[in-house]
Amino acid sequence: MSNKNRVCPIVTPVRPTLAVYKFASCDGCQLSILNLEDDLLALGETLDIAYFPEASSEMRDGPYDIVLVEGSITTPDDAHRILAVRQQAKTLITIGACATAGGIQALRNWSDVETFKQVVYPSPQYIHSLSTSTPISDHVRVDFELWGCPIDKGQLLRVLTDLLAGVQPRLPADSVCLECKRRGHVCVVVAKSLPCLGPVTRTGCGAICPGMGRDCYGCFGPTEGGHEGPGVPPNTGSLARQFNEELNLIPVEVVRRFRGINGSVGSFERESDVWDKKT
Repeated sequence: MSNKNRVCPIVTPVRPTLAVYKFASCDGCQLSILNLEDDLLALGETLDIAYFPEASSEMRDGPYDIVLVEGSITTPDDAHRILAVRQQAKTLITIGACATAGGIQALRNWSDVETFKQVVYPSPQYIHSLSTSTPISDHVRVDFELWGCPIDKGQLLRVLTDLLAGVQPRLPADSVCLECKRRGHVCVVVAKSLPCLGPVTRTGCGAICPGMGRDCYGCFGPTEGGHEGPGVPPNTGSLARQFNEELNLIPVEVVRRFRGINGSVGSFERESDVWDKKT
């Protein structure tokens, strides 16, 4: 029998599906995804971007192979919605300080939210908000966390590439100080007496601020389980005392250094609470 007129079927491999969800945030980490530019086009050929409202009006229901989540949980509706997102996700990755640590909005955790409502809104009875802002990991299981405000787009690309290749992603946990040494940056604590959080902050940003002669403000979070060993928190106590005794920061200024973008997580939260009692 001749095969001359037989049409061979085209076999199209099924691409893994990707979804991007937003909770309470500024959208900066989603913009970092879009800033991948040409690399994003290449990812689009490898991944099926099924749900990404920031980038496309075409939105398809899950389940999804990979879900990126930006933002913290700040409302009762968010607390329910993240449960549904987790059920749709084979692998869930939180991106950015809001999703991994509660974000700058977690400053509410030390204040009275009800008082804020009365002062800010003309009709506070319509505002439905939780008293705290919490990271996604406080509500559901998270597979990987990408820290930063915003995230480093190169780090995101490496994690997605590793997952597509079936490789366990390796995320940096060293301090910004080590990154400064690698890049040959002059220490701003020694040279300029600036209250830099680099010694206790995880790298990932490329030490941008110290490289520009500025002090690190901890946007990639504390180096929990970094070069000091698995599960070992950074020595924030020693750094805080240096800020106070050698750089002449009064206790409230020390509190403000640690209560920033990642102020409600781990050792940063504990250290700020210690110095808050001294104010």
